[in-house]
Amino acid sequence: MDKYGLIGYPLGHSFSKTFFNQKFTNESIDAEYVNFEISDVKQLKNVLKDNPQLCGLNVTLPYKTQIIPLLDDIDEDARLIGAVNVIKFTKGLFGKIKLKGYNSDIIGFKQSIEPLLNESHRKALILGTGGASRAVFQGLKQLGIGSTLVSRTPGNSTITYDEITPQIMEQYTVIVNTTPVGMFPHVDECPNIPYEQLTPNHLSYDLLYNPDETLFMKKGKEKGAVVKNGLEMLLLQAFAAWEIWQQ
Repeated sequence: MDKYGLIGYPLGHSFSKTFFNQKFTNESIDAEYVNFEISDVKQLKNVLKDNPQLCGLNVTLPYKTQIIPLLDDIDEDARLIGAVNVIKFTKGLFGKIKLKGYNSDIIGFKQSIEPLLNESHRKALILGTGGASRAVFQGLKQLGIGSTLVSRTPGNSTITYDEITPQIMEQYTVIVNTTPVGMFPHVDECPNIPYEQLTPNHLSYDLLYNPDETLFMKKGKEKGAVVKNGLEMLLLQAFAAWEIWQQ
C-alpha cells in the first residue's frame, strides 16, 4: 500500500488527512494518508526510514522553509517563494530516494483568483508578510499584477496599514488577506484597512475559509466589491499536490 503524509508541528485537525483518505476510499486507491507530527524538521530522516512505502509528503507550519536544505531539488515556483508544501519522491540511481520540493499554494491561488480578474485589476495590496503572502505575491506577478505588501510594522519593501491612502485604494483594486485576522473564533475582527474606500471595481480575496464569510469579506460586499474566501484555493492546492505526486 502506498503511503502519503503531512509533516508539521503541531498537527491538530488536518484538512489534508481527511481530504486524501476520503479520496482514496471514494476512488478505490490502495493508499493511506498519515500525519507525522515532528518537533524538529531534522526528524524527517526518521519518518523516511520508518515509512519506506512513502510516495509523497505535504509540509505545513513551521517547516515550509526549514525543509528546503533537506531536499535534493526544488522547482522554480518553490525557489521564488522560498517555501515548499509538497515533496515528491522519486527513485534515483541504485534505488536511492530523491526528494523534490514544490509549492502547490501558488497553483491553487492562481487557479482560484484568475476567473475573478478583469482589466481594472492591475495592482494588489497583500495584507500580511508571512509565508502565504510570498505565494500570493508570485502568483499575482505571474498573472500580470504587481503587488505591495502591507505590514503592521514599517519595512523596506512594505507599507503599513496607516499608509493606505485613498489614492492607493483607488489604484490597488485587488486586496488579498493572508493574515489570520478574522479567523474563527475571532469572527468580529478584520484587517485595519479603509473599507469605506472600496468600490464595485475592487476584489477582496481572503485566504481564510472559517467562517465562510469573514468580516473582511462582509465589509467588501457592502461596498459592492467581489469577494471570495480561501476554500477553493485549499481544494485546488490539494488537487495540485496529487497531480505532482502522480507525474
